[in-house]
Parts: sequence; structure tokens; C-alpha cells
Amino acid sequence: MPDPASPSRPRIVDLSHPIRAGLVTYPGLPAPVITPHLTREASRAKYAPGTEFAMDIITLIGNTGTYLDSPFHRYGDGDDLAALDLATLVGLRAEVFHVERTADAGDRGIRPEELAGRDLRGAAVLLHTGWDRFFATAAYANGAPFLTEAATRWLIEEGVALVGIDSLNIDDTESGGERPVHSLLLAAGIHVVEHLTHLEDVPTQGARFTAAPPAIEGFGTFPVRAFVELPA
Repeated sequence: MPDPASPSRPRIVDLSHPIRAGLVTYPGLPAPVITPHLTREASRAKYAPGTEFAMDIITLIGNTGTYLDSPFHRYGDGDDLAALDLATLVGLRAEVFHVERTADAGDRGIRPEELAGRDLRGAAVLLHTGWDRFFATAAYANGAPFLTEAATRWLIEEGVALVGIDSLNIDDTESGGERPVHSLLLAAGIHVVEHLTHLEDVPTQGARFTAAPPAIEGFGTFPVRAFVELPA
């Protein structure tokens, strides 16, 4: 077996929140429920002595933990999870913008000028706001940072492949029901990943980002194991 600590292997930084029963990702959405289908004790009657298995059922909404939005999430005729090209989800050049916001920040929106000065074509743009420190607490839902519409249009013009954020939502959920960032990005075929974490451990450049959901037909959003690979 290869040694994961070998100096010749890339270092992995996990950017995903663990999912557990009862986890509240977004206030108002149902939490995951995990129940056994086959317990280890019951399985012993089905297998050879000393052999046992556990089979469990998880019921969850797609918007749980760290998840990816496909165009189908917003548009009925958009690509669902099964239609996504893996080349747009795996090993993307990561451009990390450390745009931290505090709980009392008056300016929550991330502006175009904060994202300027780099070649972003084909990249995964990852927005490190530091808001993940409040994940799964009441504070997470109030005053959360977001991407402005102007910055969104800038990123589309730059030709990015994916935009991720470590906040409650990539849109401003406190401005009413409008969702311009989702609408614009997903219409352009640009993936959205929300509720990232540990972006403070990722350099501004040099990492490769992966966030691939299962290929589910007729489904628009699902948890991912998001991570970056850093050069050895």
C-alpha cells in the first residue's frame, strides 16, 4: 500500500464538513436521519461465523453539509448531477481569495476588486470568508458574507469553472427571495459549492480542487467530499 505520508505524494486538505444525524446545515431545512437497515447483530445469522456487516439508511435533503449545486438546481432544463462533466469537477486549478469577514462587518458582500489581478479562466475560485467557524450554530445564519452580483458577472467574464464559499450561501439570503448569484452562475454552467471549511489552510495559488457528487439523475444538489491537493 502507498504511504499517504510519503514526501512524494501531494498533501490533502479536506474542505468538507462531516455529516451526522441531526446536523442543521441551513436553518429551516430538514436534518439528516440515519437508521439501520441491517444491524451487525442481525447480520450474524446471515453470514459465516465471525463475519458481520452493518447496512444503514440515510434520509437527507441534497442541501446538507458541504454540497454542490448543478444547473438543474435552479433551472428545470439545466444539467442534473448525472450530466456533469467530471473534468469540470476534478483537479481544478484552485484560486483562493482570503476575503475574511467578521461577525460585525458592515460590508458583507465580496466585490469585484477583491477578486481582480489573476488569471481565473478554468479555475475553481474559492472564497475564504472565515464564516465556517460558525457552522452548525445559530450565528451561522445571521450576517453571513456573500458574493455580490457585480463580482459574479466579473467571474463569468473571466471564464471560471466553479465558485465555492465557506459561508451560509453564495447569495445574500437577507435581501429577500432574489438569488442573482445562483441564477447567473448556474445559467453559465458554472458550478457552485457552498459550506466549505478549512480554506485558511489553503494557499492562494498552487492547489488542485476536487468536489464531485454522485451521478444522480433528476437531482440538482448533493453533498460532496471537497478537498484540495497541495504539491509535495
